[in-house]
Amino acid sequence: MAARDVRFLIPGHDTSDGAGVKLKRSLGQSAQARLDPFLMLDEFSSDEAADYIAGFPSHPHRGFETVTYMLDGHMLHEDHLGNRGDLKSGGVQWMTAGRGIIHSEMPQQKEGRMRGFQLWLNLPAKEKMKPAGYRDIQAEEIPEATFPGGVVVKVIAGSVTTANGPVNGPIHGPTQKISTDPQYWDISLRSGATATLPIPATHNAFVYVFEGDVMLSDGEGEDRKVPTHHAAVLGDGDSLVVRAGSRDARLLLLAGKPIGEPIVQYGPFVMNSVEEIEQALRDYRQGTLAAPA
Repeated sequence: MAARDVRFLIPGHDTSDGAGVKLKRSLGQSAQARLDPFLMLDEFSSDEAADYIAGFPSHPHRGFETVTYMLDGHMLHEDHLGNRGDLKSGGVQWMTAGRGIIHSEMPQQKEGRMRGFQLWLNLPAKEKMKPAGYRDIQAEEIPEATFPGGVVVKVIAGSVTTANGPVNGPIHGPTQKISTDPQYWDISLRSGATATLPIPATHNAFVYVFEGDVMLSDGEGEDRKVPTHHAAVLGDGDSLVVRAGSRDARLLLLAGKPIGEPIVQYGPFVMNSVEEIEQALRDYRQGTLAAPA
């Protein structure tokens, strides 16, 4: 197996979104800080209610998918389709904006920790105007793959096996049959633990470390440290070789089939051309963004 090396690091940048929610943005800081098919990754984490309490009031999207993974806390999703979902600790909300959706994500707590991630996943041109969709994934629906030495992988999307054969059989996540074939894993490692995890060679991939730090090996003796709150864009290969440092570590692995199409983004709209963005703006102003095609 060919281990993927680190092409470059993207430090998480402090910013805010919604009505002032404080967060760290790695992928998506700029048009150059993307990795097809991934557009953006935000981490939100605070024990101070003032950092998150204003939430994300009603706003539109078109042309991509949002995946919200809650580690700690409680947030309520509501949209124009009538969907209402409680996102609680360990759960995921997978929303396909498609042609258009108008939704809100509002905290349902006035104190305590709120921590999690929102990922933006692009859609190919042929799917950008498909009907919007929404799915709640409860914490108990997300399987775990346990490996020797203190390594646990939560499989949100895709599937996980070991380098030398499956452990407890292939572990499949609840999210499948998406054209970009996303692999979304939450990997926990005890201090000093090492894992070798196959990744499809056809996929672009990156990791984001949010607890501790890790070393990524290219399999030829070259290791690269990835500190906390950094994304590491990976090179070519068919496996990830990761080792935790002196502390327990936790990271996300995101991999997906590249789309290879032009990207034009204007705020919450991601299309393939300026003309399509202008149409999305007209549709939103005229109240037809989320209307049936």
